[in-house]
Amino acid sequence: MPGENLTREEARRRAGLLTVHGYEVALDLRSATAPPPSEGPRTFRSTTTVRFDCAEEGATSFADLIAPHVHSVRLNGESLRVEEVFDGTRVALPDLRATNELTIDAQCAYSRTGEGLHHFLDPEDGETYLYTQYEPADARRVFANFEQPDLKAPFDFTVTAPARWTVLSNGAREGEPQLLDDGSAIWRFARTQPISTYITAVVAGPYHYVSDTYRRTFEDGTELEVPLGALCRKGLAKHFDADDIFTVTKQGLDFFHDHFDFPYPFGKYDQAFVPEYNIGAMENPGCVTFREEFVFRGKVTQASYEGRANVILHEMAHMWFGDLVTMEWWDDLWLKESFADFMGAFALVDATRFTNGWITFANRRKSWAYRADQLPSTHPVTADIRDLEDAKLNFDGITYAKGASVLKQLVAYVGQDAFLEGARRYFKRHAWGNTRLEDLLSVLAETSGRDMGEWAKAWLQTAGVNTLTPQLTYDERGRVTELAILQEASASHPELRPHRVAVGLYRRDPAAGTLERYARAEVDVSGARTSVPELVGSERPDLVLVNDEDLTYCKIRFDEVSLATLREHLGEITDPLARAVCWSAVWNLTRDGLMPARDFIRLVLRFAGAESEIGVLQMLHAQTRLALDMYAAPAWREEGARLLAEGAVSELRRAEPGSGHQLAWARFLSAVAGGEQELRLLAGLLAGTGRVDGLEVDQELRWTFLETLTAEGLADEEALRAELSRDDTASGKRHQVRCLAARPSAAVKAQAWASVVESDTLSNALVEATISGFTQPGRDQRALIAPYAGRYFEVIESIWESRSIEIGMAIVRGLYPALQTTSETLEATDAWLADHESSAPALRRLVLESRDDLARALDAQRADADAG
Repeated sequence: MPGENLTREEARRRAGLLTVHGYEVALDLRSATAPPPSEGPRTFRSTTTVRFDCAEEGATSFADLIAPHVHSVRLNGESLRVEEVFDGTRVALPDLRATNELTIDAQCAYSRTGEGLHHFLDPEDGETYLYTQYEPADARRVFANFEQPDLKAPFDFTVTAPARWTVLSNGAREGEPQLLDDGSAIWRFARTQPISTYITAVVAGPYHYVSDTYRRTFEDGTELEVPLGALCRKGLAKHFDADDIFTVTKQGLDFFHDHFDFPYPFGKYDQAFVPEYNIGAMENPGCVTFREEFVFRGKVTQASYEGRANVILHEMAHMWFGDLVTMEWWDDLWLKESFADFMGAFALVDATRFTNGWITFANRRKSWAYRADQLPSTHPVTADIRDLEDAKLNFDGITYAKGASVLKQLVAYVGQDAFLEGARRYFKRHAWGNTRLEDLLSVLAETSGRDMGEWAKAWLQTAGVNTLTPQLTYDERGRVTELAILQEASASHPELRPHRVAVGLYRRDPAAGTLERYARAEVDVSGARTSVPELVGSERPDLVLVNDEDLTYCKIRFDEVSLATLREHLGEITDPLARAVCWSAVWNLTRDGLMPARDFIRLVLRFAGAESEIGVLQMLHAQTRLALDMYAAPAWREEGARLLAEGAVSELRRAEPGSGHQLAWARFLSAVAGGEQELRLLAGLLAGTGRVDGLEVDQELRWTFLETLTAEGLADEEALRAELSRDDTASGKRHQVRCLAARPSAAVKAQAWASVVESDTLSNALVEATISGFTQPGRDQRALIAPYAGRYFEVIESIWESRSIEIGMAIVRGLYPALQTTSETLEATDAWLADHESSAPALRRLVLESRDDLARALDAQRADADAG
C-alpha cells in the first residue's frame, strides 16, 4: 500500500501545474469470461489517451496507474521506455509542453477485493459480472489518469465485451453496439461533463435490466426527461422490486428539483445493484452502484426499505453535492458526504412514505457519530487529510453522521429557506468546479446574514461531542424557579459550542399510562451554563428532555428525577422521536459506564416489546447484544443471556403474526439463543416441526437460525452442505462460508484464520464472511479464538503492507481480539503501539480505535460488576 499512496502536497503541486481537457478510455473486457491464467492475475486491456496543458514548459509530472504490465507509453508522439517511466503505480512524464497528449496502453488486473474493476463469477449460473468502484483513488487500477478530485475533465468511454451483455457507463450509450466476428461488441458512450476520476464508472455483464422514465415540467415551461434504469444479477431478478426503487427515485428527483433550482445535470440515471460490494453505494453520475443486499431475498422489516430509500436519496443528493460541485481535496470530504447524509434524510421525510426518517436518524445515524467522536481518532468535520490512506479511513461517522447532524443544527440556526438558497447559489456559482469550505460559508453568510466563520470554527473545525444536562430548582408549591442547561466537554476536546435546542417538560398520566410533553421552549445554549427563563413557573416535570426534537448534536444527561422516571416509564413516552432520543441517551450512559449494562438490558426487556418504531427496535437489539457481549460483567453474562433469550421468546410469541416486529424478534432470538429450550425452538422452526403463528421461515431466516445452531455445535458440515444445495447461490455461498467458520472446533478456527491471514485467494465478500464466523461471542467460542490474540499482533503489519487497503482494513478491524475483554489484551495492544510508532498512521489508527473500544468495555464491565 505505501507505494500506492498520494500526498496532499503532491496533489496540490500537480493541480497547480496541469489542466486536463479530456480522456478517451478504451477497455477490452472480453477476457472476463475466459479461463483464468495458470499464474498471475486475470487482466484486461486498457488504453487511455489524455489531453492536458502544463503551466511550465519543460516541467516533470506523473500519471497514476496500477497495472501488472504496460505495453507502451507515448507522450506527444514519442515512445517512452516503459521500464524507465513506470514503477508499478506511477508513470513519470518528463519534459512537458504547454499542450500535451499522453497515451498509455496497459494490461490492468481484475479485482477480487471490490477495488477497481471487480470480477464476480456467479456460482448459480456460471455468469460473469463486472463493476467498478474507485473512491477515493482506484480508477488508476482500471485506466491511467491523474487521480485527484480537482483535476476534473470530460470522459469518452469505449468498452468491448460479449455482445449479449448489458454494458453501462456514466454517459448514455451512443447508437447500437458495433458487433464483432468473435461474438463480442463495442459500446461507445456519450462524453461526460467535467467530472473527477473517482466517480467514473463501468458496469458490464448479463445483468437483469428494467427501465422507466422520469419527466418534469418546470415553471418556465421547459421540460426534462431522464431515462431511468435499475439492474441486478439475473439470479436476483425474481426478488427485484424495481417499481419501488423507481418510485423513490422519482420522488427524490422531484424533491431536489423543488429545492435546488438546478435540473439534474447528467442525462440518464441508472442504478446498479452489484455483488460483493464493499460499501453501501457510490454516487457515480448517471450510473450509481449499490450493494446487492438491497435486493431483498426474503422478508425484511420496513426499516430495511427505509434504509434502502435513504441510500438511494443520499446518492442522488451527491449528483449536486459532490458530482456537480466537488471538493478540491479530501480535507473537505464533508462538502459532499455530510450534505448527502443530511439531504438524504431530509428528502426521505419530505418526499417519501418514510415520514419518520428523523427518528431513525436520531437513534441510528447519530449513534454512529457519537461513537466515532469519542474515539482517539476523532477529528473535526473538516479533517486534516495528509494522503490517500487518511482519506480512506475518513469515510467515517464524523464525516457522514456528525456532519449531517451539524447541518441539521445549521438549518435550525440560519433557517431552512436561507440554507436552501445558499445551496442554490453554491451550485450555480461553482457548477463543474471544485470548492473549499470557505466557498460554501460565503454563500450561507450571504443568505442568512449570520457570521458563518464563528459557527464553522465551533462546529466544523473542532472535534468532540458536548454533553448537555438540565439543572432545576423548585419552590414549595413544586413550581420551577430556575431551569438551566449545563454544557460540558471532554478534557481532550474542550470546545463549548453554541447549540439551538428545544427543552421539553414531560408529565405522567398514571390513569392513561402515558408520558407526554406539556411545556416546551427553544433556547440558544452557549458557554457552560444557559438559563431557560421561558420554563420558569412550570409545574414540576417527571422528565426534562434536553434536545427534544433532536435539533442539535450532543449527548444528553438527565437529572435524578428524570432518570428515575425513565427507568420505570420509558416505554410510556407517546412521542416516538422523544422516545428515540431517550433510548439514545440511555445507551450513551451505558457506553460511558454511567448506567450498568444489566440495567440497560433490563430496560430493553421491559419496554422494547412495545416500541412502535421498527428501526428503533432493531437498533435496540444490536445495542443489547453489544451490551451483553462487551459491557456486562463476565460473571453476569450467562444470566444476562438467559434473560434475553427468555425475553426474546416471549416477545416473539406476543408480536403480531407476520409483522416486522415478529421478524425482528425472531432474528434477535437467534442472536442470543444459548439455552436448550431456545435452541430446540430454532431447530424446530428450521426443520418445519416447530411453528410460531405467522412467522415465515424463508431462506434468509433459515441461514440465520442455522448459523446459531452451527456455532452451538448442533449443526455440522453436512447440514451446511445440504442447506447450500437448497440455496446454491452467491448469497447462499456467503452464508455457508460464515457458518463453516462458526463451528466450535479448534481445527475449524485454524482453517478460517489461515484462509484469511495466510492466503489472499478469498474475495472481499468471503473474507468478511469468514471473519464474521470466526469471531463468535459465545463463551466456548471465545476460548477457541483466544490463542489468536497474540498472533494478531504478529501479523497485522505484514497484512497492511501486502494486501489492498480494503482487505487490510477488514482484517485489522475484524480480527482484533475484542472478545478477549481482559487487561492482558489491552496491555498487548499498548505494547504493539509502543513498539510500532513508525508503522503506517492509518494502521495505527485502526489499532487505536479498537484499543479504545476495548478500554471502554473494561470500564463498563467494572461499572456493571459494581452494580451487582
